[in-house]
Amino acid sequence: MESGAPKKDRWAAGVTPYAEMGYWDADYEPKDTDVLCAFRVTPQDGVDAIEAAAAVAGESSTATWTVVWTDRLTPHEHYQAKAYSCEEVPGTPGQYIAKIAYDIDLFEEGSVANLTSSIIGNVFGFKALKALRLEDMRIPVSYLRTFQGPPHGIVMEREYLDKFGRPLLGATTKPKLGLSAKNYGRVVYEALRGGLDFTKDDENINSQPFMRWRDRYIHAIEAVNRASAVTGEVKGHYMNVTAATMEDMYERAEFAKEIGSVIIMMDLTVGYTAMQSMSKWARRNGLILHLHRAGHGTYTRQKTHGVSFRVIAKWCRMIGVDHIHAGTVVGKLEGDPSMIRGYYDVCRQRFNKANPETGLYFDQDWASLAAVMPVASGGIHAGQMHQLLHYLGEDVVLQFGGGTIGHPMGIAAGATANRVGVEAMIKARNEGRDYYSEGPDILLEAAKGCPELGAALEVWKDITFDFESTDTPDTVATPTTSR
Repeated sequence: MESGAPKKDRWAAGVTPYAEMGYWDADYEPKDTDVLCAFRVTPQDGVDAIEAAAAVAGESSTATWTVVWTDRLTPHEHYQAKAYSCEEVPGTPGQYIAKIAYDIDLFEEGSVANLTSSIIGNVFGFKALKALRLEDMRIPVSYLRTFQGPPHGIVMEREYLDKFGRPLLGATTKPKLGLSAKNYGRVVYEALRGGLDFTKDDENINSQPFMRWRDRYIHAIEAVNRASAVTGEVKGHYMNVTAATMEDMYERAEFAKEIGSVIIMMDLTVGYTAMQSMSKWARRNGLILHLHRAGHGTYTRQKTHGVSFRVIAKWCRMIGVDHIHAGTVVGKLEGDPSMIRGYYDVCRQRFNKANPETGLYFDQDWASLAAVMPVASGGIHAGQMHQLLHYLGEDVVLQFGGGTIGHPMGIAAGATANRVGVEAMIKARNEGRDYYSEGPDILLEAAKGCPELGAALEVWKDITFDFESTDTPDTVATPTTSR
């Protein structure tokens, strides 16, 4: 490598400085303690794919644009990330899956903020790349054990709520902006008494002029308590503690605890440090912690650039949330069935097996971290109950916002339709019936004894959201399980 040539000329000449500096090693055998990443790399025209992979490894670990004399002051080779595989995506010329290994010493213990600053720091703006996407990560058990994970997890949450054997049911209060606190509480009460387990604040209801947070909390908990008394069931309302500062978030969480809420929520937009702080608070204080993935689509949806949601889900399980919105397949929001399955597997399984069909490039042992309850929300209704159970399983919160509050017979009737629908489908499944193919008939049969369900099936029978997903799995070579 010519030390005096300008960097631009080196790229144009096809010389490979990052590979030559030691950030590419096709013979490297990843260690059990390495953090492994699979990046989708789209190099600029004229940039060699291996050099691009090496550049990602270098710029996300120890390298800069030239050799520096201070490398001699430390055993820097130990801290160099290693790109060890670079394979073209079949049928997609110009895109490559590069696998990179990072020594565990590069990351601060128990800090997703530091992990992400390293892995997705400056490198996503690197000029030599047209686009870059983080598709998957393997977090070693030795690093996972520095995180507390979810404050409660699925098993403990079900024991808290005394609800077993079926999906949990929820609804987002609508309209999510503009209601007074008292009218907001009326919606909460009607939905809960009608048969739902939860209602929730939405991502952008915080403390606006039309309804301050304290007033909303008071009317919501009154509604929760009244509905619990009427039904004899544990009920909850997700009280959004998202705010401008951590001091404000703690104040809101403390008040929610004081008035007896079983659950609080926060938005992904508060950032990883705030999320991890609130997770520790929830564990200390015994409240279920719900995460709305507000803003994720700005960087997870596009196939060539950004961060896959399966990686966000892994980070959030490490940070420690009990719930996370993870897609619906059949609703109004983005969701390829195979991709959604991968997200749900990341949330719920003890061990993820590498599976290219779901976008998982590595095995992932979750050690002792509890499972996260996925939340399905966005354009779903009672007529899809067989599809929801088929795609998402029973350890899920099904949130029908408009599909509860838009019911022609009223909010409580919408909740009843959802409760009867899900219980009919669970009963059919437990009886061994092919509930997926027989689903519409099962719902119609149940509706004979439930006019609320019948009305829901009639009014929403033609509602679907059939659009092609932008993020779909690649039919790439089967990933190895050891790397």
